[in-house]
Amino acid sequence: MNPREAAVGRALQARVSDDDRDKAVHLLQDSFADGRLSAGELERRLELALTAHSHDDLLAMISDLTVDTVHLTPGGGRIRREGDWRVPRLLRIDSEYGKVRLDLSQALIRYPEVDIELWLTYGSAAIILPADASANADGVRTEWGSVTCKAPDHRRPGKLHVHLTGELDYGRLTIRNSRT
Repeated sequence: MNPREAAVGRALQARVSDDDRDKAVHLLQDSFADGRLSAGELERRLELALTAHSHDDLLAMISDLTVDTVHLTPGGGRIRREGDWRVPRLLRIDSEYGKVRLDLSQALIRYPEVDIELWLTYGSAAIILPADASANADGVRTEWGSVTCKAPDHRRPGKLHVHLTGELDYGRLTIRNSRT
């Protein structure tokens, strides 16, 4: 490969995808909603993020804004969250044999969208959403397990939307809205 082809290859790899831009826009909007950005700063950063060509350009718009992330790794134990608990913007759960139960129906949720990453080898997970929330579990892969989502999968304006990703090798995931 000649130097010019190598340079073109690096440039193509560094280009920003629409998905990358969407994630940056959501982070900027969440930061504005949390009071970390003024309206003018939000407008300026959104314009620059939407016109960014490289990951470096995009990163410059969001690098000072941290994502509220919690990473739980119980190994073989159980994870149970219910009642009045604070839901982070991004929740990562990594468990080989554990069982997960997340009840978001009475939780404190500051974000219009929450990402949950599940990495369960043999465990299972149940996620209970508020009555009017929606969820998309298309990003969850299974080997021998199953994914059942009884919640609406399309985002509703002004309502919580949960995006689930990860892998359940032999477990199962059930997502439903609360009955209350």
